[in-house]
Amino acid sequence: MDLIKDLQARGLIEHHSAELETIFSKKRTVYLGVDPSADSMQAGNLVVILLMKRLADAGHRIILLVGGGTGMIGDPRESGERQLADKKIVDRNAKALRAQMQAIIGSKVTLVNNADWLLKVKLVDFLRDIGKHFTVNELVKRDIIRRRLENPDDSISYTEFAYSLLQGYDYLVLNQKYGTDLQLGASDQWTNILSGVELIRRKLGKEAFALTCPLVTDANGKKFGKSEGNAVWLDTKKTSPYAFYQFWLNQPDEKVGQYLKFYTFMSPFEIDALMELHKRQPGKRDAQRMLAHSVTTIVHGKAAADSAASVSAVLFGGKALADLTKEEAALLLREAPSHAISAEQLTNGYSVVDLLTDTGLASSKADARRLISGNGVSINDVRIENPDAKLEDSHFENGLALLRRGKQMIVLAAPAKAKM
Repeated sequence: MDLIKDLQARGLIEHHSAELETIFSKKRTVYLGVDPSADSMQAGNLVVILLMKRLADAGHRIILLVGGGTGMIGDPRESGERQLADKKIVDRNAKALRAQMQAIIGSKVTLVNNADWLLKVKLVDFLRDIGKHFTVNELVKRDIIRRRLENPDDSISYTEFAYSLLQGYDYLVLNQKYGTDLQLGASDQWTNILSGVELIRRKLGKEAFALTCPLVTDANGKKFGKSEGNAVWLDTKKTSPYAFYQFWLNQPDEKVGQYLKFYTFMSPFEIDALMELHKRQPGKRDAQRMLAHSVTTIVHGKAAADSAASVSAVLFGGKALADLTKEEAALLLREAPSHAISAEQLTNGYSVVDLLTDTGLASSKADARRLISGNGVSINDVRIENPDAKLEDSHFENGLALLRRGKQMIVLAAPAKAKM
């Protein structure tokens, strides 16, 4: 399947400045810019990063621009001025993003930082050589700027107003230095990207191109991102590989097909076939498991994805604790709600009734007895039928036991001498 058909089948193309056959008539030098407003990307950024990887795999030259210069200003937001970032923080974030991008895209990417040229620009020269190619009439028509101007309580500073000129200048510099002739971005960057296309045409008389992919939204229509408060980070310190896996595993049926096309390298044909099987047996959640494992593998590696899948299978899919490796058992204990069991409690006979109340799965001993009598409690997926049952050494596998009340669960951690 050729590149254009593949991108279209995935729904990855939102806007393009020329016919796709023209844009991809030859191998391009493609760039993507990311401002270092945080020290990690998040799931919303990942779609366009993977789009870059698709182009790299198709033979296009890839340039990643980290906005060490533009990051000190910030792209205009829907409302409210951004806080101007400290240069040291911007530099730190830029280095973190470079490493993260490199790990995902691989060795086929050229990394640049626009601080290398923007921090050297002289104001009068910039206004004469770049500013004269932009009109205020054009800039104020742009959606975000227009909305900000229409609200006196949410006015826009000249600093953010001029951001588009800086982004256009980036494209010009990369065109002159590297022959860059295609810029990618998310659809909310479309007008900023066109600034560079127009600047290259007006200043150099050359043709350059722009292409954007759709913004990714959740089932409620909210985009993935920091500003929406629902960011799922790619950095393991911010979102663990297990939590990352769980995020994708818990996607609703109406979104999983789209996310498979956006976030994985399965062919559209394979995805359509998987979704057809999923419609027949949605309860098995095979599509969600494939999505979770594939995206976690891309970002964190196969070993992390396999471990997250194993732990999830224990918690939600019927896999036995005894089948976990020591590393996976440690991951389970770290990620799931847990309760430590003392040697004294096991020796003296720790009742399941007391266990339910101590862990908060029951509100009282009477409530705990009612739950047990109603077949609502299990340990390691074995139903507890006797309200006078005790917790035993034999309940523990890999030093752990899994206590359930309906869908609620607690991982029990035994002392070393109680481990089997």
